[in-house]
Amino acid sequence: MAPPATVPKAKLPSLAGRLQSEVERLIQRNLKGLEYLASPAPIVGAMPKTVLHRRGTLSLYHYHALVQEVYRVPILFVMAPTNKAFIFDLAPDQSLVEYLLKRGHDLYVIDWNAPVRAEAHLALEDYALDFIPDCVRRVQQDSGVEDVTVVGYCAGGLLATIYASLHADGPLKNLVCFTTPVDFSKMELFRKMTGPSQLDVDRLVDSDGIIPSQVVVNSFNMLRPAGDIAGQVRLWDNLWNDQYVKSFRRMERWVAETLPLPGGYFRQTTTQLLQKNALYEGTLKVGGRLVDLSKIKVPLLSVVAQHDHIVPPDCARPLVERVASRDKEEVMLPGGHVSIVAGPNAIKRMWPKLDQWLEERST
Repeated sequence: MAPPATVPKAKLPSLAGRLQSEVERLIQRNLKGLEYLASPAPIVGAMPKTVLHRRGTLSLYHYHALVQEVYRVPILFVMAPTNKAFIFDLAPDQSLVEYLLKRGHDLYVIDWNAPVRAEAHLALEDYALDFIPDCVRRVQQDSGVEDVTVVGYCAGGLLATIYASLHADGPLKNLVCFTTPVDFSKMELFRKMTGPSQLDVDRLVDSDGIIPSQVVVNSFNMLRPAGDIAGQVRLWDNLWNDQYVKSFRRMERWVAETLPLPGGYFRQTTTQLLQKNALYEGTLKVGGRLVDLSKIKVPLLSVVAQHDHIVPPDCARPLVERVASRDKEEVMLPGGHVSIVAGPNAIKRMWPKLDQWLEERST
């Protein structure tokens, strides 16, 4: 009969060391967990800026220059109405705003505030035919330059695209869109959730007028049911990593500050875009005017996220196909809907590409 297996003495210190290391990490996780729960919300959007204009749900900011010489053509960022614009300015060295300012660009940003009940009627017409044109005029007046580049993210890109189509004679100089939906038939889960048999849009809108932010958050969460759990697991695994925790908390705050939506905007985007796919089909009318993408002739850069679960690549790609611009480019980059504009992946790939593209068209 063979003698029982024994652990060589030489390996005992190694096993003990590994056990001690795991115990220390567990203690550190618990301490970091308590620190995490007790700490205040992280500071975001810290780059110096001036409030150029504020009207109800709309805020227009002008960021202070960081270099002596700036490009002639100013840039106006348009955020999606569902979210705050500080995703462009999370923290020092993790800020797209800071990066572009250091590269000599003159930046303005349209940010949104939670709409009040008196703004429940706001619809695509108000954003594309009032808010954006008004902000473009203010950028022109403030900068002293006629030309303006407009950059839109997600639904902000949608609004910028509609604006560009309905203002084909200018003063738009360039158009840049990040993860911008065009063919809504490719947003299959969203369409199923908002189909006429699943959602009584009129009843939801008419009951309050304002769509609560939690409804917006829940609709995004349903696209990835295990997303919150997976995120919390990754946080637990990295509680000892201060940099990871700080980045996680900034993103967590951005999601937590998701905005409610005006009922008019929600009704119109649900029925006309998600249910009827009117933009892609060429039947969308905004303010009684047909939105024809072929009327867009300015230089266009469309950035598509390869692993975007909110605006899949096939949803965004028709933008470049439909516009009549001679100078147009689509860039598909690795990453998801948010990581394409913020985080290490964006810093390495998207930001330099954006700067290079703008540099050639901002003089």
